[in-house]
Order: sequence, then C-alpha cells, then structure tokens
Amino acid sequence: MHVFVTGGSGLTGPTVVSELIAAGHTVTGLARSDTAASRLEALGARPHRGSLEDLDSLRTGAAQAEGVLHMAFGGDFADPEDLVRRDRTAINALGEALVGSGKPFVSTSGTLVMPAGRVSTEQDAPDPDSFAAFRIPGEQACLGFAGRGVRACVVRLAPTVHGPRDYGFIPMLIATARKTGVSAFIGDGANRWPAVHRVDAAGLFRLALEKAPAGSVLHGTGEAAVAFKSIAGKIGEILGLPTVSLTPEEAAAHFDSPFMATVYGADIPVSSTHTRTLLGWSPSHPTLLEDLQNGDYFTQPAPTP
Repeated sequence: MHVFVTGGSGLTGPTVVSELIAAGHTVTGLARSDTAASRLEALGARPHRGSLEDLDSLRTGAAQAEGVLHMAFGGDFADPEDLVRRDRTAINALGEALVGSGKPFVSTSGTLVMPAGRVSTEQDAPDPDSFAAFRIPGEQACLGFAGRGVRACVVRLAPTVHGPRDYGFIPMLIATARKTGVSAFIGDGANRWPAVHRVDAAGLFRLALEKAPAGSVLHGTGEAAVAFKSIAGKIGEILGLPTVSLTPEEAAAHFDSPFMATVYGADIPVSSTHTRTLLGWSPSHPTLLEDLQNGDYFTQPAPTP
C-alpha cells in the first residue's frame, strides 16, 4: 500500500513510518521544512512539501495514495478554536480526496477526550467537557467519511507514548522534579493514566490502515491504568528525591501551570480490549515504569518545564 502520512517527522511519526516500510508499504510524508524532508528521506519515505494549512497539497497527497494516516496536530494551544479549525479543515481536505474510493483513512486523537473517573472503552462517547475536547471535532470529521465510501477510523493514543528521546509529559515531569527537588503527585496519587510504548503504537497504526473496519474507534493503550503515584515514585527513586503529595492549588504553582496540574491530576483509565480483539494487536514492548527504569529518560536532555 502507498500511504500518505502527515506528522511523519514528529515524535511518534518516524517510528510509524519505519513500521510501515518494514511491512512492505511505501510512504509519502508531508514535509513543511527542509529538516522534515531530510528526516523522512532518511527513513526511506518520499517527502511531499506542504503544511496542514496548504489544503491543495493535502488533497494532492491523499489523492495519489492508497491510504492516508493523519498524525500531525499543531497550532497555538492557547487558542483551542484555532486548533479545532486547523485540524478539522485538514481532515476534511484529506477525506474529500478519498470519497467513494474505499481507501483507508486513519486519523489520530487522544484518550484524554474520554470521561474521567472510570475505565472507558472504545464504545463510550468522548466527554465534551474534557480538557482535550478540542480533539473531538477532528474525530467526528474523520468518522463522517465512513458513510461516504471511505474506510475511515480514529486511533486515540494514550497521553504518554513512551520510548527513546521522548519529549512529552513524562520528560516534563522529570524536569520539574529536578528543578524543584521533589517528585510530586496530586492528592493521594491514585489517579490513573493509560500508556503505550511508541513501537506498539506504530504497530497499531499499521494494523488500522491494513484492516480496521470503517467507522472504528481504536484505543492505543498498552496499559489501561498506571497509578500516577507510581510514576512519581519511580522518578523520585531514580533521581534520589523525596516523593510528595500536593494539593491541587499547590500543584498549579509546582508545575508552573494550572493546565499541567489538571493533566497530571487526571484520572482517565482507558481500555483497549476491543481494539486488541478487532485487529489482533498485542502490545509487547516495555511498560512505562520499565521504560523509566531502563530507558533513556534520565540520560537525554529534558524539556524545560
């Protein structure tokens, strides 16, 4: 299959591109810069110059492919309406190029859209009041093409897609611990996060392109519920720092952001049982705590919190 990929030069994207090529697929990747183009070429993909706002470029890339994988997401997070506009407009451009073709169209969202406080499944509706609700319109736009002759589906990724050279939530948490001298959790730390190894996530994207039925919602979670206290405890253990509990008010100052305190305090466990059964997906790479213990999280430069 010839796959057109957006976001192929980002954090998770290169692993996905490598997974697709290793499985015998060919990949063309959207590249908005020379650096992105070079990275795609090094992976064995062909760069396609453009951006999420270059709709003609998106349409051309999609029309020339046998399948589309949309992972790119960006903009000003202080302006959620703009994030929604950019994502939904890009998804509509990609999907319109596939109408009536029966080709696969896989778009990406996150499990942080799900309701809090209980284990959610693929059959549960996302929560319009979640702090990641800006991803929901993109999900709806993609799934809308399932009724228009496109094998459209959505993959919701865990908030931490862990693995080498990560620069997401977990490195930010480590950087804060180093800066403040304590590894912190909020309240009793019993809130639960799903997690997935990057290589396992790449395998899920490949399977979704190859065989996910139209209209599928898939959960990219290798672990359904990792207690946040255990994450903070492992970080404290490795850094030799005390692990402490913070109130929500203290957490907002500690993490330099009320938003990040809300994220780190979220209790959003998510099951992937249906996804595994549907596609035969079997995550097998290290767990988050194993990756913290044995990976490069404490040897690679971390982002400034």
